[in-house]
Amino acid sequence: MTPREAMLTALKGGRPDSLVPHIELEFQLTDELFGPERQALRDGDLRDVTGPERQDRLKRNAEMWVEVAKRFKLNTITGLHWLNLEDQCRSFEYIHEIAGDTYMLSAFVDGTFSIPNGDSMVEHVVWLNEKADEALAQAQAQAEGAVATAKGLIEAGAEVVFMCADYCFNDGPFLSPRMFARFVTPYLKVLVDGIHEAGGYAVKHTDGDIMPILDQMVGTGIDALHSLDPMAGVDIRAVRALCPDLCLIGNVNCALVQAGTIEETQASARYCLEHGGVKHGAYVFATSNCIFKGVPLPNYEAMLAVRDELGYPEAWG
Repeated sequence: MTPREAMLTALKGGRPDSLVPHIELEFQLTDELFGPERQALRDGDLRDVTGPERQDRLKRNAEMWVEVAKRFKLNTITGLHWLNLEDQCRSFEYIHEIAGDTYMLSAFVDGTFSIPNGDSMVEHVVWLNEKADEALAQAQAQAEGAVATAKGLIEAGAEVVFMCADYCFNDGPFLSPRMFARFVTPYLKVLVDGIHEAGGYAVKHTDGDIMPILDQMVGTGIDALHSLDPMAGVDIRAVRALCPDLCLIGNVNCALVQAGTIEETQASARYCLEHGGVKHGAYVFATSNCIFKGVPLPNYEAMLAVRDELGYPEAWG
């Protein structure tokens, strides 16, 4: 199986007959890996760059992401979402030129209400309660706009769409399940349905304690759920018992990958592979957040060493 084929198998609820798929929502260590001259491009880096020079920089950025995918045996290329929509679409073309269909390409799109910033939390809840009709109309408009964006990116080559609005704190959802059912769930379903109609796979990401709203998110028809945050008490074993057929992504404790010992990191990785899991299928190995600035590369590599050892179906009988 190619990396893309293994990822497709997991998203469809199956068990790849190769190494368990692996993604990271973001990989922020390109300068540590390649040096400061090869940092991942962000939209602002190209503000005054036009013509052939812009296309050359986009192509070199695409080459770098393929190198990252090869180095860490990733199945899906992320990181292109830091660019504007036109440059993302062009980058998809470049990756296909470089690597063909070896890897799955991704896009990041969400239009649902997330946790507002700390300065506006109270105002947001007051608005939802006192001007519900206005809030619901805005939720619909945002969902429809997100669908249009997702469809354009899927037409350009993205196959999996990560919906990254965060809904939960470590002690539970920002909105009560009742309010979530009114102001978020129907519009998440609009987005999921739109992604499916365009031929893509819909992956819902949110940190925090998702358990009180897990049934609502799964009920929208998502293809996979990320990040299964262990720091919020989310146990992949419990989620698997509740969602036996859903593709689960993550649950390797990112705090341990950042600041834990090698032994702690590897113990978390083993737990996820066992209970996620490799034998069962419908699992994609990943941290519970991403490989962010400050994560030591040796810790990430130690996590991946467990995948190399235990990431094949035969490792679990």
